[in-house]
Amino acid sequence: MSTPTVPTGIEPIDPAERVGTRVDGVEVLGALSPSRAGDFLACPLLYRFRTIDRLPEPPSVDAVRGTVVHKVLEDLFDLPAAERTPERADAMVVPSWEAVREAEPALESLFPAHDEGAALGAWLVSCRDVLARYFTLEDPQRLEPADRELYVETLTEAKLLLRGVIDRVDVAADGSIRVVDYKTSRSPRESYEGSALFQLKFYALVIWRMRGVVPKRLQLIYLGNSEVLTYDPDERDLLATERKIHAIWDAVRLAKESGDWQPSPGPLCRFCSHKALCPEYGGTPPPLPAGPPQPAEAASVPLSG
Repeated sequence: MSTPTVPTGIEPIDPAERVGTRVDGVEVLGALSPSRAGDFLACPLLYRFRTIDRLPEPPSVDAVRGTVVHKVLEDLFDLPAAERTPERADAMVVPSWEAVREAEPALESLFPAHDEGAALGAWLVSCRDVLARYFTLEDPQRLEPADRELYVETLTEAKLLLRGVIDRVDVAADGSIRVVDYKTSRSPRESYEGSALFQLKFYALVIWRMRGVVPKRLQLIYLGNSEVLTYDPDERDLLATERKIHAIWDAVRLAKESGDWQPSPGPLCRFCSHKALCPEYGGTPPPLPAGPPQPAEAASVPLSG
């Protein structure tokens, strides 16, 4: 039997892994973030490819656009309020792209060498178009976020570490918390709004456990079509989210013990980088890696206190 061809590209590291600091001697079941939970819900085999096999994925112009736009929106709030203008954000696009490209050498292959100037130029325009929509939805001159790119984590009673990185946290004068996430994609259809809000409910649960305060509002800002989705959670919502997270982890653990990572074919398969390795498309997954567990599966995991 031939050895499956593993794609080349960027290793899919969870943003929370980049920020957490390992502390020896903290024994937990494992760690879960909204993105990895979403992977498993979408397709257990995709979760395996990303979290256990750590298979690289080719860079995507859409994903990198999101990274650049997020960086501009993060850095924008370093400026004095009066300077947070559409023109200043527009001027920040190229430096942000250069910083992102420098941090990830694999992005050098994102645009074909023979027409890099035209392709890159059009792509940078698309980044600016997305940022322009942001200013139709919020006025950053009137906002002073409490936190940006905030790493959060909490350990549940069942010893499962929940962690993630929140785009923005706003705190009002009365202590009310708003959790904000930017999306450079279009807003989902109404039937998919629950799935979209799961990420923010996950963050809200972690903040509640960390600070003892249920966030008053969860806000998804969709820059692809200038829509804002909001939701006001309560304790019952967040307890239900915690039960769902534990159910996901139980399913992950069962798949690990059995080695049975089932693919879940659907519309999102057309965007998957690993179709050549998927049994649904005639492929064969690589052998499961031997040796110690990967960072996202380790028993001793990051805790920041």
